[in-house]
Amino acid sequence: MLDLTALLLTAIVVAVSASIISRKWRWSQVEKLPGHVALPLLGTTYVDFFTKREDRIRSFDEVCKKFGPIFRFWLGPYPVVHISKPEYMEKVLSSSEIIDKSHFYAFLYPWLGQGLLTSTGSKWHMHRKMITPAFHFRILDNFVEIFAENGEILVEKLKPKADGKAFDMYPFITRCALDIICETAMGTSVNAQNQTQSAYVNAVTRISELTVERMINPWMQSDFIFERTSSAKEYYDQLKILHGFTKKGHDTTSVAMSWVLVLLGHHPDIQEKIFAEQDDIFQDDPKRRPTTHDLNSMKYLEMVIKEALRLYPSVPGVSRRVTKEIEVGGYTVPEGCTIFLNIRQTHRDPDQWPNPEFFDPDNFLPDRVQGRHPYAYVPFSAGPRNCIGQKFAILEEKAVLSYVLRNFRVETVDRLEDLQLIGELVLRPMNGVNLRLLPR
Repeated sequence: MLDLTALLLTAIVVAVSASIISRKWRWSQVEKLPGHVALPLLGTTYVDFFTKREDRIRSFDEVCKKFGPIFRFWLGPYPVVHISKPEYMEKVLSSSEIIDKSHFYAFLYPWLGQGLLTSTGSKWHMHRKMITPAFHFRILDNFVEIFAENGEILVEKLKPKADGKAFDMYPFITRCALDIICETAMGTSVNAQNQTQSAYVNAVTRISELTVERMINPWMQSDFIFERTSSAKEYYDQLKILHGFTKKGHDTTSVAMSWVLVLLGHHPDIQEKIFAEQDDIFQDDPKRRPTTHDLNSMKYLEMVIKEALRLYPSVPGVSRRVTKEIEVGGYTVPEGCTIFLNIRQTHRDPDQWPNPEFFDPDNFLPDRVQGRHPYAYVPFSAGPRNCIGQKFAILEEKAVLSYVLRNFRVETVDRLEDLQLIGELVLRPMNGVNLRLLPR
């Protein structure tokens, strides 16, 4: 027994020593950045050991405020450099060399495979080249009818809820977006809006949570350890549901539309401006389906969508693997390091946004946009690896929100400051999108 104990202690001492030596030798440049003291093996993950899931974003915001706009943290043995200033974002996102996603995206491979989102190098270039023609504006024109059909179904599903009583809007929006993406991408309707419970939607939510849990827990990053946990069993059970359905399932448009409705519930004056614009466009027949021209004419609604994406970007951050040493913010970031680009913090930079916490669609008036750093607003990322579907997303959101806002008045339930945010692949309220609807 004593021999076994001595062996274990020796192994721990060797592992800790190796961790310290590796960090000091290989990552000496990273250690020059500000940040919490890093412990052997654990890195800085100890800071959040006792942080509840719903408090993680708030806790990380405090770290950003203390050390930002550039600092380092350690996910176990892996160094990560955090950046948020537009100038720093431009340096990384505009690079034609630093285009590889970080190794953490490997945890998405079982779910999403190595497609456009997760792949790197020649495989990514090939996928990008193949998919780009699918988002040509002439192709998008053909999708408007699908947007409209599903917007009409959504309205019918919401009518029984338009009684002034609070309910969670998120499942309704998610099922609508799911029907749209499946019909446009695969040419077949899955009829999710007519199902009261969608196993697929529930599986997406749970597998996102499990994936992030694995990313932030150093001991779970080992396949050997992960495969022997109860989390792995649940992960693969949920994966069977997803793979039985489709391999492509991010609900970025769902959360984007949901945040618009939440914010409009807090700003009835802005909601009425949108309705006035809709009334002006559809005055001859308020129930007719929108055309591409109609959607392009919704200038104010587009400003509202963009401002909602500023405050609550669907993807709050992205990461890149440094394949070639780079200077950022006066620091050297060595090859092999990960850079985390905090989109949500960039969108709240007081040097770029007057009153950054306030919801103001006028931030996207042409004269204001022209005077702003081009990388101060990157909800769809930017540079070579920007989101290829951003025009599709904006058109879809305009079409669906147009149907909702032409038919209902939205009222809020929760105060914005009381919402607990979850950033598990997409940014959403932990306890749902609780709203009240009243018929127009």
